[in-house]
Amino acid sequence: MLETSARLLRLLSLLQAHREWSGPALAERLGVTPRTVRRDVERLRELGYPVNASPGTGGGYQLGAGAQLPPLLLDDDEAVAVAVGLRTAAGQGVEGIGESSVRALSKLEQVLPGRLRHRVGALNAFTVPMLHTARGGTTVDPSVLTELAAVCRDSERLRFDYRDHGGSESRRVVEPHRLVCTERRWYLVAWDLDRADWRTFRVDRVTPRPPHGPRVVPRTPPADDLAAFVSRGVSTRAWAQQATVRLHVPLAEAAQRVTPSDGTLEAETEDTCLLRTGAGSAEFMVFHLMFLGFDFEVLDPVELSEQMRSVRDRLSRALDRGDRSGRPEPAAPRTRDGAGRTPGTPSGYGAA
Repeated sequence: MLETSARLLRLLSLLQAHREWSGPALAERLGVTPRTVRRDVERLRELGYPVNASPGTGGGYQLGAGAQLPPLLLDDDEAVAVAVGLRTAAGQGVEGIGESSVRALSKLEQVLPGRLRHRVGALNAFTVPMLHTARGGTTVDPSVLTELAAVCRDSERLRFDYRDHGGSESRRVVEPHRLVCTERRWYLVAWDLDRADWRTFRVDRVTPRPPHGPRVVPRTPPADDLAAFVSRGVSTRAWAQQATVRLHVPLAEAAQRVTPSDGTLEAETEDTCLLRTGAGSAEFMVFHLMFLGFDFEVLDPVELSEQMRSVRDRLSRALDRGDRSGRPEPAAPRTRDGAGRTPGTPSGYGAA
């Protein structure tokens, strides 16, 4: 007979596996009497598990929904399936669940036995997912995400190699605070000890160098809205050319096209909103704004308006040249025998 604690875990696992069990069926599975099953059910209820019971010959026990999610008991195959699913969601940037996937994966991998970690690693190493990747998206190793999530949770100092957008590499020592994800990329918000300031790092360019530590006292974050903080950093502050533009569409409509990586939006009136964005040069900025597909006007800087006039004049000259060169006249229709005659005339030429 199983000990009481082991039997309770087994009973909980059975209740999670099937929607409803009869008392005798549970007793048979556990090797105990129905009376013992009733006592064990009461113990689970005392621990906070909502076990419902229906009387009668057709009645039984059912694990119900409670105010809090109870711990789940997974067998080996279930644990592997969940870990692989979470890794896929985290690594592919599934919109809306990426950050939650990393947190759940971090908890699960912490308790996975070695034999199951090996199975999960093999599945991920030898599986090629054919999933949609957002424009400009990059893949991130889920193990790096879970490692960064752990040091953020434990407030441990982090050391890593970093490759910037120009390809230059450096060794960084930071106090990590939070991971922020978009539909395209993951970012780490951290206090950079060497630069004595908050910095944002793209996770796909981070290579952790353990061991980590020591533990530190968490600092006050750079902003209440970290998503907006990262958006300003990657879409505006990081670029040499920055601009403020009025879009002549409502904020909700603009938000469908402008991602956090493109810039930050702010409502102005019911029909307009402000876009703050950046680019590598004024010319690239013009094309960036044109591709948004909205009517707009530049508020700042003046140089951007001058660049727009230059692009406008270049396009006008190209159109003028095209009009002057003319278009080739369409070829004359051909008859069935292939001769180049105009239909209805014997010689192939139109009547005089």
